[in-house]
Amino acid sequence: MEDKDTKEPLPPIIDQVKQYLETYIQLKKLQAVEKGTSVLANIVIDVFIVMCLALLFVFASITLALFLASVLHSYWQGFGCVAFFYMICITFVMVFRKSLETPLINFLLKKLF
Repeated sequence: MEDKDTKEPLPPIIDQVKQYLETYIQLKKLQAVEKGTSVLANIVIDVFIVMCLALLFVFASITLALFLASVLHSYWQGFGCVAFFYMICITFVMVFRKSLETPLINFLLKKLF
């Protein structure tokens, strides 16, 4: 009499298919982890770049305002000229918002995928 606890061995092809599926699932998990860490690393680097650009923008604006103040012999005129320049830039962006949106969306989609 044969024990019911012992199972008869599976044919080799079924073992190979099971092993292939396990390997395939493991591969997909590792690829997902790689993609996730890559996206996270890109986000961290982009945030750092944006912060550096913001600081550059602030200090360049102050430098330009102080330079114009020394040329115009008036602090309020120097800082006013810089503020007026930014007001013109904001108006430009608001007027051409739709035509600027599409390239920005495409850039962000390329960055994510």
